[in-house]
Amino acid sequence: MTEQDAGSRIGSRIRFFRKSKHITLQQLADRIHKSRATMCKYENGDISIDVNSLYDICCALNVPMNELIDMPLPEKEDPGDILPGHTDESPFFKSKRMYFYFYDGRYNHLKDGIINIGERDPKTGDYSCTLSICIVSPSGRTSELFYTGRVIYGEMLIRFSFINSCNTLEEALLYIFNPLELRDETVGLLCSISTADLVPCSFKCLLTLTPKEPTEDFRSKLLFTDAELKRMKKLNRLLVTNV
Repeated sequence: MTEQDAGSRIGSRIRFFRKSKHITLQQLADRIHKSRATMCKYENGDISIDVNSLYDICCALNVPMNELIDMPLPEKEDPGDILPGHTDESPFFKSKRMYFYFYDGRYNHLKDGIINIGERDPKTGDYSCTLSICIVSPSGRTSELFYTGRVIYGEMLIRFSFINSCNTLEEALLYIFNPLELRDETVGLLCSISTADLVPCSFKCLLTLTPKEPTEDFRSKLLFTDAELKRMKKLNRLLVTNV
């Protein structure tokens, strides 16, 4: 486990306990006398946390320090863990962090998030993961949704199953297509039941290995094309293909 992996794991644990105690990012930042931006970087693993700040966070969350830094020793590589066709060049198999984007037509807004992938469960063979999504309401108010779940890897698909940490009735499935292809970004499909209006919903999304700027060209990749809409109408089903 690298220093960045350790930072990401500690950050995701901080976010998990903060969310479970219904403490906002700003409230936690105020309690440890840090800026909201710094606290956000702590949770995303973008910067390392010094011992004094980590202690302050534990006190603010009323969580023992070992709950945040308890990490297993690195396992030796097991050939049985390697999927058929998996090589060291398969970026979406190697990455412990992915950046997640989709366009929500209900609010005419591009939404982004971060997926962090944790340790492998020796019993089931799948991996733990978290998803945080930044939400901007029509009034301009910013909030954050946080999900926990599992991820399973396959040659043609990677499947994430997420549950909203604040509303366990909300579950989402995220599929990545053709993950073995050598690329920095790939198309995915997000499926869920909208708890806002209680209807099924699916979004075309992009998963990337590096953060992307929300340019018009990037935004256009998140929209369904006329050809895609025509094909959906003909077959009477939602189709998303890897492009």
